[in-house]
Amino acid sequence: MKAIRRFTVRVTLPEPLAALHGLMLNLRWSWHRPTADLFASIDPAAWRASGGDPVAMLSALPSARIAALAADGEFLGRLAEAERDLGRYMSEPRWYADEGEPGPSPASTRPAAIAYFSPEYGITAALPQYSGGLGILAGDHLKSASDLGVPLIGVGLLYRHGYFTQSLSADGWQAERYPSDDPNGLPLELLRDVSGAPVHVTVGLTEGRQLAAQIWVAQVGRVPLLLLDSYVEANEPDLHEVTDRLYGGGSDHRLRQELLLGIGGTRAVRAFCALTGHAAPEVFHTNEGHAGFLGLERIREYAERGLSFDEALELTRAGTVFTTHTPVPAGIDRFEASLIREHFADDPLLPIDRVLALGAETYPGGDPEVFNMAVMGMRLAQRVNGVSLLHGQVSREMFVGLWPGFDTREVPLGSVTNGVHTPTWGAPEILALTGAAPGETSGYDWERAAVAPAAQLWETRRVLRARLVAETRRRLRVSWRQRGASEAELTWIDDVLDEDVLTIGFARRVPSYKRLTLMLNDPATLSGLLNDPDQPIQIVVAGKAHPADEGGKGLIQQMVQYSDAQDVHRRIVFLPDYDMAMADALVQGCDVWLNNPLRPLEACGTSGMKAALNGGLNLSVRDGWWDEWYDGGNGWEIPSADGVTDAARRDSLEASALYDLIGKSVAPLFYERDADGIPQGWLERVRHTFRSLGPKVQAERMVREYVTELYVPAAASSRSLADEQGFGPARELAAWKRRVVAAWPLLRVEHVESEAAGQALGSSLTVRVSVALGELTPDDVTVEVVYGRPDDADEIVAPSYATLTAEGGSVNGAVRYSGEVPLDQPGPFGYTVRVLPNHPLLDSRAELGLVTYPQAPAGMTNGDLR
Repeated sequence: MKAIRRFTVRVTLPEPLAALHGLMLNLRWSWHRPTADLFASIDPAAWRASGGDPVAMLSALPSARIAALAADGEFLGRLAEAERDLGRYMSEPRWYADEGEPGPSPASTRPAAIAYFSPEYGITAALPQYSGGLGILAGDHLKSASDLGVPLIGVGLLYRHGYFTQSLSADGWQAERYPSDDPNGLPLELLRDVSGAPVHVTVGLTEGRQLAAQIWVAQVGRVPLLLLDSYVEANEPDLHEVTDRLYGGGSDHRLRQELLLGIGGTRAVRAFCALTGHAAPEVFHTNEGHAGFLGLERIREYAERGLSFDEALELTRAGTVFTTHTPVPAGIDRFEASLIREHFADDPLLPIDRVLALGAETYPGGDPEVFNMAVMGMRLAQRVNGVSLLHGQVSREMFVGLWPGFDTREVPLGSVTNGVHTPTWGAPEILALTGAAPGETSGYDWERAAVAPAAQLWETRRVLRARLVAETRRRLRVSWRQRGASEAELTWIDDVLDEDVLTIGFARRVPSYKRLTLMLNDPATLSGLLNDPDQPIQIVVAGKAHPADEGGKGLIQQMVQYSDAQDVHRRIVFLPDYDMAMADALVQGCDVWLNNPLRPLEACGTSGMKAALNGGLNLSVRDGWWDEWYDGGNGWEIPSADGVTDAARRDSLEASALYDLIGKSVAPLFYERDADGIPQGWLERVRHTFRSLGPKVQAERMVREYVTELYVPAAASSRSLADEQGFGPARELAAWKRRVVAAWPLLRVEHVESEAAGQALGSSLTVRVSVALGELTPDDVTVEVVYGRPDDADEIVAPSYATLTAEGGSVNGAVRYSGEVPLDQPGPFGYTVRVLPNHPLLDSRAELGLVTYPQAPAGMTNGDLR
């Protein structure tokens, strides 16, 4: 009989084993190997069967085994030590506490707490709340913040059906299944009030409807992660499904999810802090635009305290960090403006015209009928960043239209390159080479790993490769059984892959720009590389296509059908249901990590970082992080045919380059052995990878940068807008901005003249400017010279800036400015002048998007003003 409803009954542990409950509910076990080993020792077979999930394992444990453990003195001693170790981890001062107590006092530079919002989190395969890189990055951010003692509060949604599990049909087509997860069977606890009742938050929807959610707490080491769940009795039936699955449904459904994440998430943070005494966040960090509505909720909070919309906006912006992850407009959530109007039209504290203006695409090519979540995120955050140097550059080019009149390099959008959590992704054997003790979360000595004896290093890599081969065979057998094969037909799987053959990994989501099938551009050439009699290669491929992406599913089918072929099926494998557990084996066991996106469409791409941590070499197009850190010795660059507009020709060119690299550089180096059978040349690249990339790719480095470059300045900006009497500076700044914006159209540059002392290298140019300020004062503006080498169109390349000084007084309402510009480079020289708003509380010269240049006289070009 089929059950009409299911739920999980949690195991009740006897008193001697009570500490297991706390260890089980703190997800530190997912990266702290000694704790995981303790759970595994309870019942190794059950641990493997549960996928390394202590909640599932203990729930299925026979009562006899539980009783035996409760009487096992040796086990109880190990359990007590694990409990003490967790207590030390949770309480001892860590990096964040090194400079004294955190804020919010003005004397402290560090925020008392940071709220971190993301639509998905990849913490462990036992908590399937992620689809790909964005979620894994968010999980690694929380884990590293915990290790560093950064007081983060994570906020997300609890998807009852997660993303999806993937299988293959007999002909290789992707099939999706959405298993239902009972939160009681996950490592979560429900947030309850002092009376024991579940805490609920509500968000208003259209037509007066209310969306309610309860709050599940996942303890990620020291970091609480609040996950909102709409499956509550108070909701109407259709609203139960708001948190049904990740990235599912149409626009209305996605909008409800994002309203719940942003607005409901902010209210959940307030409720959590009030109940637990956790410090209230001074900084709010939104990881992509999905949580952008948190800014509107914070504006509403300030408005409820008597501030105007403009004043509340200044305070909200000052304390908000926005991270963009997409280098293409198609990756941004955009809603019909009418939908936004319907949801906010009746809110007296949020004027609908101001709300719509925050997400308006007011730039060339923008759609006036669309509300853009990334644009709103940038307008509601004083600090915005991309996730690699190249992605920061691409993002500035994407969004330069929001700051008209400014050079692309002046767009206030920086970058913090992503990183990966070393204890999660590093193989124990590799981390042991660094000298780190089991369970350590810092202090990895990558130089020590780099100088390990060649025999030891090569054997370590062989052990990891063999582990991947065994895991690949196990998963491949499961996949073929799902595809309808009988066990008798699968004896060939025992010979799939070889632990001594050069192993290449390729695993990621399957949008078209990541080019899953680039390696199939010339199937005969690839088959020759796979079956080379002297220098064979083998490839393990994995990835999921979005359920609505028929093109992506077609790419998977092409890959599966190629790998099914009799002549290559022992050398290339497609593994379905790519998840964190599979990724762990892949990034540790592969000798080479392949990445061939269309440059520059990969924002960062962290899977190759994980491989590098384990001594894998990257073979990649120079996109994302690889463009930044490739140095010629830590892997190979696949040449990118930038500028070739014919997609098929570009693919053909880059695929040919890939085949050549593998056949002429990568494979020969791997198989070139000394008298002891060791590839010394290959190991030199592995050693260089440890030295050059080991310290850089760690999420610990990333989180430190977020703290010092973004969180601390955001907290300082937020505090600067408040005073002992309330929010005087915020009110003054908002009033100043209103006045400057209103008066700016009357400002003009009336006259520019210059005088060069001989125009010789090392001399200077004296520039004098008359500016009619209208209703503004000299204190309201900065006048500067923009100078440098002009190109053939008189555009100044790589400009420099020199601020001019007001000479005092005014003539016919115009103020004269003057200053010196150094002539420090030979060759063509060009300059112009401009006027910008100036206020000590502005974080960027481009913040207001206002700039005035001289008007060219009739018959002249702006270039003639040189």
